Amino acid sequence: MLRWIRQQLGFDPPHQSDTRTVYIANRFPQHGHYVPQRFADNRIISSKYTVWNFVPKNLFEQFRRIANFYFLIIFLVQLMIDTPTSPVTSGLPLFFVITVTAIKQGYEDWLRHKADNEVNGAPVFVVRSGSLVQTRSKNIRVGDIVRVAKDETFPVDLVLLSSDRAEGTCHITTTSLDGETNLKTHYSVPETLVSQSVSRLEALHAVLECQQPDADLYRFVGRITVTQQGEEIVRPLGPENLLLRGARLKNTKEIFGVAVYTGMESKMALNYKCKSQKRSAVEKSMNTFLLIYLGILLFEAILSTILKYAWQAENKWDEPFYNQKTEQERNSSQILKFISDFLAFLVLYNFIIPISLYVTVEMQKFLGSFFIGWDLDLYHEESDQMAQVNTSDLNEELGQVEYVFTDKTGTLTENEMLFRECSINGIKYQEINGKLIPEGMTDDSPDRSVPPLSREELLFLKAVSLCHTVQISYEQPGDGLGDPFSHANGFSSQMEYYASSPDEKALVEAMKRMGVIFIGSHGETMEIKTFGKPEKFKLLHVLEFDANRRRMSVILQTPTGEKVLFTKGAESAILPFTTSGEINKTRVHVDEFALKGLRTLVVACRHFSVEEYEEVDQRLHKARTALQQREERLAEVFSFIEKDLELLGATGVEDKLQEKVQETIEALRLAGIKVWVLTGDKHETAVSVSLSCGHFHRTMNILELVQQKSDNECAEQLRQLARRIKEDHVIQHGLVVDGASLSLALRGHEKLFMEVCKNCSAVLCCRMAPLQKAKVVRLLKTSPEKPITLAIGDGANDVSMIQEAHVGIGIMGKEGRQAVQNSDYAIARFKFLSKLLLVHGHFYYIRIATLVQYFFYKNVCFITPQFLYQFFCLFSQQTLYDSVYLTLYNICFTSLPILVYSLFEQLVHPHVLQSKPVLYRDISKNSLLSFKTFLYWTLLGFCHAFVFFFGSYILMGEDTSLNGNGQMFGNWTFGTLVFTVMVITVTLKLALETHFWTWMNHFVTWGSIAFYFVFSLFYGGIIWPFLHTQDMYFVFVQLLSSGSAWFAIIIIIITCLFPDIIKKVFYRHLQPTSTQKSQMEEDKSSVSSEYDSAESWSRGEDNWQLLAASPPPAQGPALFSPR
Repeated sequence: MLRWIRQQLGFDPPHQSDTRTVYIANRFPQHGHYVPQRFADNRIISSKYTVWNFVPKNLFEQFRRIANFYFLIIFLVQLMIDTPTSPVTSGLPLFFVITVTAIKQGYEDWLRHKADNEVNGAPVFVVRSGSLVQTRSKNIRVGDIVRVAKDETFPVDLVLLSSDRAEGTCHITTTSLDGETNLKTHYSVPETLVSQSVSRLEALHAVLECQQPDADLYRFVGRITVTQQGEEIVRPLGPENLLLRGARLKNTKEIFGVAVYTGMESKMALNYKCKSQKRSAVEKSMNTFLLIYLGILLFEAILSTILKYAWQAENKWDEPFYNQKTEQERNSSQILKFISDFLAFLVLYNFIIPISLYVTVEMQKFLGSFFIGWDLDLYHEESDQMAQVNTSDLNEELGQVEYVFTDKTGTLTENEMLFRECSINGIKYQEINGKLIPEGMTDDSPDRSVPPLSREELLFLKAVSLCHTVQISYEQPGDGLGDPFSHANGFSSQMEYYASSPDEKALVEAMKRMGVIFIGSHGETMEIKTFGKPEKFKLLHVLEFDANRRRMSVILQTPTGEKVLFTKGAESAILPFTTSGEINKTRVHVDEFALKGLRTLVVACRHFSVEEYEEVDQRLHKARTALQQREERLAEVFSFIEKDLELLGATGVEDKLQEKVQETIEALRLAGIKVWVLTGDKHETAVSVSLSCGHFHRTMNILELVQQKSDNECAEQLRQLARRIKEDHVIQHGLVVDGASLSLALRGHEKLFMEVCKNCSAVLCCRMAPLQKAKVVRLLKTSPEKPITLAIGDGANDVSMIQEAHVGIGIMGKEGRQAVQNSDYAIARFKFLSKLLLVHGHFYYIRIATLVQYFFYKNVCFITPQFLYQFFCLFSQQTLYDSVYLTLYNICFTSLPILVYSLFEQLVHPHVLQSKPVLYRDISKNSLLSFKTFLYWTLLGFCHAFVFFFGSYILMGEDTSLNGNGQMFGNWTFGTLVFTVMVITVTLKLALETHFWTWMNHFVTWGSIAFYFVFSLFYGGIIWPFLHTQDMYFVFVQLLSSGSAWFAIIIIIITCLFPDIIKKVFYRHLQPTSTQKSQMEEDKSSVSSEYDSAESWSRGEDNWQLLAASPPPAQGPALFSPR
């Protein structure tokens, strides 16, 4: 119980050991000193709250918001001291905001609880006490043997013990984990693969040691010790033996596995990563404005308190005859009285801080985000994918982007690879009609027949056909995967390759077309068909690809018994380790391929003697069974093996550009957005693709910072580039940087590097590691100008850059879904980025900018008359408005028009925004929320408030009897007049700002004014028994019965809004922005089109009238007779 409490509070101590020991089937040793380890249960908890902690935890999170906390303090002050307004006036809006937010968050959490219960209660089969029993997923313990059937999801992280296949393998898909749809093969160790029944598993005695839980999906280090006939056999375990929770079993009838990581310790649960909270520029501006208004509030409260005491310095005002002080009041502390009065004024003016601003902004962001998903222009029909919004907090940031950082492969290109060329033994070849033809020859040359393949060519083709991790699926009438070797004698055209990399798939398919067909792998055997002749190779070891080595290898035993290593990888990872072959010619060919924009891979081999292979085998086994520093030891052994290589050749694979990439990049450039391409490809390939996609122009002066070896060399090169930019009178410069030079530049020359980059209109960074991409984004993001950055990519290597940028966009591509899962927004193609930024970003920004400014404006209008009123009531803290009006002003009377405006407003038609990207510049650098604009709205609020108050005062100051019957108007009538004028004016002010009118705008604008009148008549027309005063009884009816009051309302509203209309017309015609020019052009074109349609309609009417008036035509031939 104590441990459970500590777990709930987050104090449960971490695991003491670096490894965990799992006794299979929970057969613990019988000796006395064994202390069982404690492991998490198998419950998944994605929910945030429980029934017990929901109220305190949710309240704590909500009151961390400065506005909520401020209103809580005001509410408590109202409860503690005698204040002019009821605690309900601030308590009710606060309660409303807190309740609405709590209900929304509670409902979302309830859905998470529901989903968790569904997962935790799923039925599973486990082996217990010699039989297969059904239980719930949450009851699985570490050490349990679990049975999973075909197409079922793994309920826990399992180490594979056996499957229904004789070789103990199984196929899985990890789509829900990383989005990769290809089949992956997982293996069991030879000692357990025979345990295919419950009775055999019951007889299995084994202990498994592995690392403690780790979030890395592709890393697992462990070993299994199986006891057979008193002898202990130790086998290494790696990622290929681990079946992850959330993955699905495919093409395998059933498997048995032992649970190693359960519940929240499974790798899937550890990847429930809380992304760092990103805050938009608008939100930061909003918080700044709130602090300024807090300053205005404090100033008004202090000034009112000082003036009150200055006024009361005279005895006749301090203690008038009609309001004598009590003895206690005379003897009370002056300091306490001053504080009490200050707090009372603070309460009186507190509505200048708009509490409903946050909840309105949240609703606007949440509801507004649906428009992205609903936009059919962002829907990709081929893949049936719509745009996706993962966070609605950054909608307006899409309208502020200054830098776009994009990946190349899969983002600018299709990530659909097509084999084009290769270089074998220093000779270039092309694929023509499925044949390998040397350069310069054609397939149909009558005089030159294609010679038979040489030893080097055949070895190259075999190396490419065998050096990979491709899986094969055979489409059969029956269920499941066919046995690969059943197709060995008759090749089936139904065969389909599945690969984790599109390059590998393209290469194996190309070899198949050329006659060297990969038939499949069966346990430790790989089979190929070389021009119809089957050959079986024994797979001894796979040296997996990793980002540091940038190559992968296989060690095979050929049919003749020889041991050979085939390796393929980037030229920089292979060529330095080659000792024979046509190295220089191949290097030239690789550069030529790259200049054509092809992706290059270099292929090499190494033949082992018997002694060499024995040493390699021992070293690999030792490194693979190590529990500590396994990766480092394996890297060391891989380096020892992958040397003294014989170069076989190189391949060139084309990755075609996505459609409309060039137009999109050009549109972004016109919008004032700089595009940086960050890629892992080699220099020449990246430059070639940059030129073809329009990132670099042919007329651009391209500067290079590549192959820098030292700090000093790098600094000197940067200084030279900076000088060239100043001296060259070329309009545009492009910069190419490679990963190694970038590391040097970022080490000590950041300022110089940034200066060069900012003077270039396009930057290309090649040979980039994932973390380097994030570093470049951070460098720009934290520069003195603080530009808004956007990163877009499709692969796991782009995640760090996507999370680092202000806005992260994932492409739903072929490299898994990790980029999409970690992004703020996801789109199917790069071309959709232009509409997302230029249209949606533009709309979201203008809407929320106006929303924020308008909220502050209407609250200044609301509270300033309250402040002015104190000068006319001896600063007695008498309120101008009734408490109900104070409470409902922001909640009911003025809330809906601005919400609807902020959802539907369009200054310009979407097609115009896309066809004129330059309009994006009008809203850049947070221009609509600049201090100048903020000052304008604030001063406008003060001006309107003065007109409301003094307009009403002048009207009633001389003659308070505005009714025909001579009845007098009182202070509540005066306050109601001011309030009525204010509600109508602020609503009409928003109507003036609205450019795009829908039926909803009309409904809420005129409906809000009508609702105010209906509510006031209803509220003032009844004596409410639960109100302790009836101040407002019949006040509104009396006000509306006065013709003078109606005249005053109309005159004051016109006085407020007429200067606004004049200003708008004046600026629109004398100093129009690009947006306003587009609006006028749009208006002219719509007017002319309406005129044309009206004219054609009137012509049609005239024709009909003429036909009706003319006599009937002559019959027969006379109708056609000549004159």
